[in-house]
Amino acid sequence: MNLTSPSHFCRTFTALLLASFSLVALAAPPDGAKLYAQYCGICHGPEGRGIVGTFPPLAGSDFIVKEREKALRAPLEGLTGKIQVLGKEYKAGMPPVALNDEQLEAVLGFVFSAWGNNAKPPTQQEIAGLRAKTRFKTYADLIAALGSSQLPPAPEGWELKEGVELGFSPVRLALHPDAQRVMMLSSGGDVWVWEPGSDEPGLLYEGSTYLDAKLGDPQVMGMMVDRKGRLYLVSNQRNVSVKPVVNEVTIFRTQAWTKEKNFGKPTPWFRTSYPFGVGPYNHGVSNIAEGPDGKLYVNSGSRTDGGEPGNSPNYDKSGEKDGMTACMWQLDPEAEKPAITVFAKGLRNNFGFCWDDAGHLVATENGPDAHAPEELNLIEKDKHYGFPYQFSDWTKKPYPYTPATPEGLAITQPLRNIGPDAGAGAKGLSTFDPHSSPAGIVWLDKTWPAPLGGTFLTARYGNLLDVGKDVGFDILQLTPDFQARTVGVKRLLAPLARPIDILKLSGHRLVIAEFCHGTTLAAGIGTPGRVVMLTPKPAGAPAPRTAP
Repeated sequence: MNLTSPSHFCRTFTALLLASFSLVALAAPPDGAKLYAQYCGICHGPEGRGIVGTFPPLAGSDFIVKEREKALRAPLEGLTGKIQVLGKEYKAGMPPVALNDEQLEAVLGFVFSAWGNNAKPPTQQEIAGLRAKTRFKTYADLIAALGSSQLPPAPEGWELKEGVELGFSPVRLALHPDAQRVMMLSSGGDVWVWEPGSDEPGLLYEGSTYLDAKLGDPQVMGMMVDRKGRLYLVSNQRNVSVKPVVNEVTIFRTQAWTKEKNFGKPTPWFRTSYPFGVGPYNHGVSNIAEGPDGKLYVNSGSRTDGGEPGNSPNYDKSGEKDGMTACMWQLDPEAEKPAITVFAKGLRNNFGFCWDDAGHLVATENGPDAHAPEELNLIEKDKHYGFPYQFSDWTKKPYPYTPATPEGLAITQPLRNIGPDAGAGAKGLSTFDPHSSPAGIVWLDKTWPAPLGGTFLTARYGNLLDVGKDVGFDILQLTPDFQARTVGVKRLLAPLARPIDILKLSGHRLVIAEFCHGTTLAAGIGTPGRVVMLTPKPAGAPAPRTAP
């Protein structure tokens, strides 16, 4: 299969984004339901039920009728302060949404008529008139305010440069079998290949060419290439054609790459399913990596926030009881019909994990809405890491429905952060600031130049709740002491625009994927991303300038 070149975008971010949305508009009218799933469902849930005490419901909402102008202005300029929805108070913290007037007409029209709502749908004219009253008078003004191409200063002896602007939001990186090119994955399943130094990536696969659309909208969150050169893609699809709704999990695999045959088409290698989670909390199956033992390890995130049964008639109320979720799977890549071995349990969502030279498996873990610290865990076989009975090293119950720890269950604690950054205090923190969303992680052996050799680096995607001060948008350097069960944490690069994954290249180069162009919660997540590169500074190069 030959790589195909995508349409050329202007180099400036504003032109890139406006052009990309214009091309979409020319191709087909906006689909309000799909836009809702992409931009709104992460907080308000796939059926608009919201999250009690955190995100207000949109289903059967009285707010969109009683406070119509405020509801319409929320995606235009954001919404802060207290609001009342269906008799309950919410402290709003919604960012603006990077959608143009036509797209907002579609998504708001969908919301205003879905889930028992019967409100008058807004028109583009109404939206444009309200937008003119906001602090962002036009869509272009909003995009200009959200976008920033400035990079933070690099550590001494290193330089940080833009690699390439993208027309999509990357969720995962992988090294191509030729050991030179970078593979990039979008959550819709599209796979791109980029050669560092080139102006744009080439499209290898569209998700629609290998995913089964009948199983539902996909979230493809895992990608890797094994030592034999086979490409793996990990997909979740929310199947609403059955009740209760089911998460259809598929791991696709290609043949081994060669220059003559390329990868070939991804085909299903492993399939399973389980009840889809309540609200927006189905983390699904994501990161996949090959261990030093040659086995494949897969994160199967929790399908709840904290084990709650939920209240939707279309969704299962069993929480995490079947053992398929909130754990790490192990699979045999040489098996024709692989079976799941649960390697470790009690893991809410290990979005990133990797091994050091001594074989220590280290994983980042995202914490709950209950403001518990995010975790860094040393994952060992058959151990339990607390979910849903315990978060971080808390001894208190985070929720009224938190189950008691089963008698005799030993819970392995996260590594304790001894600082100086990311939430460390006099007694340390287990492990990072709440809601900072640690994501991809890499190990750099001692051959890497100072100050990076012999440490881990992790990306923190940044907060999705309006709380806290140190909430990610950075790269952290981690120096663990496994015997003491502590980790030194230093902020290496900040701010970055929702960094989500890190990849090592030859020549001691690092590629960092930025999901979008926003370095704060207020910037939202609706913009395309880019990749940046951290490389050793050439000998004799001038010292880096301090950012203004």
